[in-house]
Amino acid sequence: MRLTRRLITAGIGLLLAGCMSLDTAPTTEVRQALAPTGKLRVALQLGSPHNVIRDPVSGEMKGVGYDLGKELARRVGVPYEPVFYPSVGALLDAGKAGAWDVAFVGFSPARAKEWDFTALHMEVEFGYLVPGGSSISTMADVDRPGIRVAVQEKSQPDIFLSRTLKNGVMVRAPSLAGTVDALRSGRADAIFSIKPSLFEVSNQLPGSRVLDGRPGVDPHAMVMPKGRDAGLAYARQFIEDAKSEGQVKAAIERVGMRGAVVAPLQ
Repeated sequence: MRLTRRLITAGIGLLLAGCMSLDTAPTTEVRQALAPTGKLRVALQLGSPHNVIRDPVSGEMKGVGYDLGKELARRVGVPYEPVFYPSVGALLDAGKAGAWDVAFVGFSPARAKEWDFTALHMEVEFGYLVPGGSSISTMADVDRPGIRVAVQEKSQPDIFLSRTLKNGVMVRAPSLAGTVDALRSGRADAIFSIKPSLFEVSNQLPGSRVLDGRPGVDPHAMVMPKGRDAGLAYARQFIEDAKSEGQVKAAIERVGMRGAVVAPLQ
């Protein structure tokens, strides 16, 4: 009898868990919290596959943040309005002025004090890129006196490298494109960023290579301005559904990201 009760209880639990998925339309209150202007304004860092890139031939926009934002807008039942920024710093600054409703950025405890986060949807590897002909062949070769490492300022790679680089010199740039310019001009010997972005950059720099190894991982999540509590639970459940239903994995594969995996379910 006890075993039967346990099985029944477990079955009810599974049914309740299934009911938590976003099969029904959100309430008016939730829709207003998520899209107060009537559109879902999704902030995206242009040029980064974890957010959005533009196909140079077809002009098609694709990226993990781009695809997830479009799907969230569809489920909420409002028009999708992507808002593009050249860097994560510019993106976050614009968010403080109310320019967007959701974004997809690296999680950190410091950012969590200013923004409301969902659980992680993706984990992205950090890495180094060096130009063709470089004498740097391993990650250990980077952290040496005189080696200059370009990094995008106010980014998660910047925060990580500030803690871990002991002997090399950091060269900060306002955007990922700025780090590429530093490498091309000889002001930097390597670029430190997330690997998916580095693989994109390597396509622009013949002979360049992304070094083997993983110095760390950048945890990514969807973020919202604080004070929109009515929409936060919906957003969090959306991310769990997107992971369990394979949408995050499909977005990673569609944009051809290397060095990124779907985060575990919460």
